[in-house]
Amino acid sequence: MNQSKRKKVIVIGAGISGLSAACYAAKAGHEVHMLEKNGSPGGRARQFKTEEGFTFDMGPSWYWMPDIIENFFQDFGFRSADFYTLDPLNPQFEFISKDKRVSIPKDAKEIRALFESEEPGAGKKYDDFMRAAKFKYEVGMQQFIDKPCHSILEFTKPSLLSSALKLHLFRNFRSYVGSYFKSPLLRSIMEFPVIFLGASPAKIPAMYSLMNYGGYELGTWYPQGGFFELIKAMVKIAEDLGVKIHYHAAVKDLKLVADQSKNVRIASFKIQNETHTADEIIASCDYQHMESLLPEKFRNYSSSYWEKKTFAPSSLIVYLGIKGKIPSMKHHTLFFDAGLDEHLDEIYKEKSWPKNPLFYVCCPSKTDPHVAPSGAENLFLLMPLATGLEDTEEAREKYLDIMLSRIQKHFECPDIKERILYKRSYCVADFKKDYQAYGGNAYGLANTLSQTAILKPSIRNKKIKNLHYTGQLTVPGPGVPPSLISGKIVANEI
Repeated sequence: MNQSKRKKVIVIGAGISGLSAACYAAKAGHEVHMLEKNGSPGGRARQFKTEEGFTFDMGPSWYWMPDIIENFFQDFGFRSADFYTLDPLNPQFEFISKDKRVSIPKDAKEIRALFESEEPGAGKKYDDFMRAAKFKYEVGMQQFIDKPCHSILEFTKPSLLSSALKLHLFRNFRSYVGSYFKSPLLRSIMEFPVIFLGASPAKIPAMYSLMNYGGYELGTWYPQGGFFELIKAMVKIAEDLGVKIHYHAAVKDLKLVADQSKNVRIASFKIQNETHTADEIIASCDYQHMESLLPEKFRNYSSSYWEKKTFAPSSLIVYLGIKGKIPSMKHHTLFFDAGLDEHLDEIYKEKSWPKNPLFYVCCPSKTDPHVAPSGAENLFLLMPLATGLEDTEEAREKYLDIMLSRIQKHFECPDIKERILYKRSYCVADFKKDYQAYGGNAYGLANTLSQTAILKPSIRNKKIKNLHYTGQLTVPGPGVPPSLISGKIVANEI
């Protein structure tokens, strides 16, 4: 790069989108510094170890869309295999409904047979669904998702417009699934992936059936050592490119100046009372929090804007170390043995703690012997919650007891509560404290139609020339693969 074009780029936040942005900006030849308020990288994908010998991934645990993650490594001349071993999970997960336990196999033919055994004709319908989902995946991931979304004109090429008609943008996911399957069990299994997008299937565009293809057809994987292996790999690539990562570096006191053309820029900021400067700033921290550091007239959005947005849920997460094994438990287990719509209403309409919650259990020690001591199990329990709830220790304990009681029932481990060697909970208050997350959200904005593409918060500040945004509150949206892409998009804006 011509030295006159080389810029000092500051990336605020060392989560997945921030690390991605830093890598791409450094590859382009810029001087890049990352500022992370916590003591380790990864954001919501951090990891911690305990004295008892357990290793817990704190957030993401579903390794889906492996091709998108692989694309990141290929952009820097690597493969994921250069950093970690990736194992396919079989079964991909177990699904517990009110009256059945179903394991979703790795092999597509076996999934087809499973569907056919539940509903005559559903095997062929599964093929038809996945054929359409593959089209959506290929179009979405190759033609749509990498746009910065400054203008609708980015989507007006004839090839994009012709593809868009087949994406079912204006049909909701629930009715779309219902047009293929009648069995409540199969419909629940097919609706599950879009819950990652942070809204009811009735509010999510049918376009997102691409998630089913990216999960069920491309497979569910596990990186040995845990999801944090992805973070370690990204940090290694960033540092080898010259990126400097500074921990315990919370940003404050932004100073704005206007040049002769009246363009406003962030001229300086402070970290622990030391003044620093930058040519360009990429905010990978919570979007609303970053805006709160600016004078109101220089923010993209008002407080009322954020109040009206539909946020993906927060979560109650509990990390448990269990003495002894739970023989019949799989790596991933979904407890859908309660009402999905009731729980969703409690998240989005009532904004209350659920009466009879759905939840998810990850047991990585089934696949990875290094995340728990010999003879023990590592459990990660996650229960979706409304944002902004009053978060008390009493509530956390109440719902942990509910989840453990259901685990006891389904896995015949009546003494599991007495076998707890380690316990830590993480909830709304922690998301606010550690990530300054608006309302304590865990995943960002929900991918509803009114919050898709150009309708998401802008990737650049419209009033401050050198401030840009990346991550789960802007394009393309929440999740690990979208965060990798978000970092790439914003780095191209520099």
